[in-house]
Amino acid sequence: MQTIRQIDLLRPHIAQLRADGARIALVPTMGALHAGHLALVEAAKRCADAVVASIFVNPRQFAPGEDLARYPRRETQDARMLSEAGCAVLWMPPVEEMYPAGFATNITVGGVSEGLDGTARPGHFDGVATVVAKLFNQVRPDVALFGEKDFQQLAVIRRMVADLDFAIDIVGVPTQREDDGLALSSRNIYLAGEDRARAVALPRALGDAARSIGRGGDAATALSTARVALLNSGFEAVDYVALVDSETLTESQDLLRPLRLLAAARIAGTRLIDNLSVEISEQG
Repeated sequence: MQTIRQIDLLRPHIAQLRADGARIALVPTMGALHAGHLALVEAAKRCADAVVASIFVNPRQFAPGEDLARYPRRETQDARMLSEAGCAVLWMPPVEEMYPAGFATNITVGGVSEGLDGTARPGHFDGVATVVAKLFNQVRPDVALFGEKDFQQLAVIRRMVADLDFAIDIVGVPTQREDDGLALSSRNIYLAGEDRARAVALPRALGDAARSIGRGGDAATALSTARVALLNSGFEAVDYVALVDSETLTESQDLLRPLRLLAAARIAGTRLIDNLSVEISEQG
């Protein structure tokens, strides 16, 4: 695996892959890798000849007061994991390479970026869209893979790709989970002991709500019950628990449309997100 930190070195390397006829897949990450990231790499290997992974802790998607300074950084371990997983290239630019002096461009995606994390984390999706657009231009992949755990982020990227005519296939990879159901996340490293044990209340509350709605139960009651369950389980705050249309991310209770439950809540100072599809039972 070739590790590259400068754009003027990345471009000829990508050009050579292209000249060799390789189909290129991009797996963007912020490092602190876990099995969820490796699942993205494995999926990428199935749909491309060469996998380029990026590691970049993007300061533009952290709001003031968020965990940019303490976000876990493990470059050596991450590089080893990606090499063993079969990546061809690790693109790992420093901040000054990604955002050189005078950088003044910002990409805003309307619609699907509004509400949910768009409300809870102002400016977050502008930062996501801007850095992903740059990664797309730098790597020029044929396909890019993102985890469904960040479901709203995936929707924002799909909208941007469609609107800006990027000739890139966007693939969502199902959320990878611990044995107890907690979604794999780099931020799980912040949790230990009782806090980690309590965190499993998030997927459990979403699962209970999804089953209730799928059986025809009242959606408002299910969402309220999920919020109460989280607070009673040790979460200090719930940013949102919402039932939305899976495509538009607008609030919806239309059982004839694909629906998604999304939630964000904070435990021991750590913000966790998760989501589940709502499967409508025949009795619902």
